[in-house]
Amino acid sequence: MRSFTPRPWLRGGHVQTVASFLLQRRFHLPAPEERLIEVEPGVPVLCHCHWQADRAHALTLIVVHGLEGSSDSQYMLGITEKALAAGMNVIRYNQRNCGGTDALAPVLYHSGLSNDVAAVAREIVAHDGVERLALVGFSMGGNIVLKLAGEWGSQAPPQFRAVAACCPALDLSASSDALHEPGNRIYETYFLWQLRRRLQQKARLFPGHFDPTRADGVRSLREFDDKVTAHYCGFTGVDDYYDRASAAHTVRQIAVPALVLYAANDPFVRITEETRTKIAANQNIHFVESSDGGHCAFVGTRNGSDGRRDDGYWAESEIVNFLRQF
Repeated sequence: MRSFTPRPWLRGGHVQTVASFLLQRRFHLPAPEERLIEVEPGVPVLCHCHWQADRAHALTLIVVHGLEGSSDSQYMLGITEKALAAGMNVIRYNQRNCGGTDALAPVLYHSGLSNDVAAVAREIVAHDGVERLALVGFSMGGNIVLKLAGEWGSQAPPQFRAVAACCPALDLSASSDALHEPGNRIYETYFLWQLRRRLQQKARLFPGHFDPTRADGVRSLREFDDKVTAHYCGFTGVDDYYDRASAAHTVRQIAVPALVLYAANDPFVRITEETRTKIAANQNIHFVESSDGGHCAFVGTRNGSDGRRDDGYWAESEIVNFLRQF
């Protein structure tokens, strides 16, 4: 695996994180098949499916985005472009409500919905006959796919070959607290603005189901998750939510090859020492921590020496290269 080298003018966790958000990229993707897949009765999620000519025999990736992202997030499109060029199928998965799907069901999404991804996996195996399957996640999505891989453990579907995660929020409590640090308030403010807008939209779409005033006075993600997420998603409170939804509890059980990419200067995702010990104890997990890269950014120097397309987005390339062996 290549080590990460940031672009010379993009060094540092905040610089990398903000640059990856602001730098607009161009992608060349074929039109996807749009498919609504029911993950529980009355709750569909929108998947954008890109298929190779022989979809059954190609490795199929289910890619899961982060908090307030969607199937159109730049990292989702970037890894899709690279994986398609490598001969893989890609399912760009929208979590509940995301990708313009707020009106589909009176539900919210949260970091523990690994069963939703499992339902999509079952559907594409049954409907499309795919023989090889891998899970990929970024940030919140990384937590979800690692949580599912651990829950499946040695009883996973036979098609499941590997899992990869970029900057996964494995320890939700520690990461939520880090997001509230003074140096990270720009990110927390953005997330809270987005989450409030979504709650207001859900209240308009489903009168009587959601009370947008529950978010009044909220000044942190932890408060929002306590007053809104936990309340509407079946948890007793924020501590119960963070504990039950964190993949830190399941990484020991991951029984397929796993790649976890993380930057030591990620501004707000934290991986505790206890979780690092669990990761190190599982020989199936290859944990790579670079000194730079920010949060799900890894905007690196361009390198075309291997003859393959390389736009410098290191994490996307390394995940696809890791998955080539399966």
